[in-house]
Amino acid sequence: MMNSLQNIPRNIEVFVAPSSPFLTMVSESLQDGIAVAAQDVGNHTKPGARTGEAFATMLSDVGCEWVICGHSERRQYQKESSSLVAEKAKVALDNGLGVVVCIGESLEERESGRLEEVLCSDMMSTLAGSIGSAPQTWANVVIAYEPVWAVGTGKTAKPADAQSTHAMIRNWVSKNVSASVASALRIQYGGSVKPGNAKELAACPDIDGFLIGGAALKPDFLEVIANAAAGLQ
Repeated sequence: MMNSLQNIPRNIEVFVAPSSPFLTMVSESLQDGIAVAAQDVGNHTKPGARTGEAFATMLSDVGCEWVICGHSERRQYQKESSSLVAEKAKVALDNGLGVVVCIGESLEERESGRLEEVLCSDMMSTLAGSIGSAPQTWANVVIAYEPVWAVGTGKTAKPADAQSTHAMIRNWVSKNVSASVASALRIQYGGSVKPGNAKELAACPDIDGFLIGGAALKPDFLEVIANAAAGLQ
């Protein structure tokens, strides 16, 4: 399906993140102009006797340009802490990979007024403490805001709510990293994005793209890309 994508709009970058066993196959068969990302990366700085580990250098060798760190499912099922996610992000960056760092809150955390505490005081603060404040480092970082309660549930944050949260994240980066980093930082939204809401979400000033899961396996994913490009204009 992805190889049928023609004339990708200039204001759109596309990457795909297949399961690890298929990374080489996808990298070798995917058309030019679409990057490959790994769904996870190890936190060890050098390859060694770590059976089953996905080392950053190995991922680069099989054609990956990006890695995803801290997806909500790994935080939930593998019990990955913010510290571990930050370690993985730093290792990936140090080895020349771009990182998509996922952050998000549960419904209980949002409703109890802990949104900023969870996203900024914990997740973003730990990441910044690990990777530092250099603009050249942050140029290879994408933040993916994925409210846990909206991932794979069919529920989507209202555009105004998503925009408000993205603005909060960008404001935190401006105050705690630098204004220039915050201005250039790409913050994606992930949470049941569909063709019908992609344009309105992308039109929000602090939403710079999407991290899409199950919907990316359906033909109308191509329509999501087109609508997102229209919203970003």
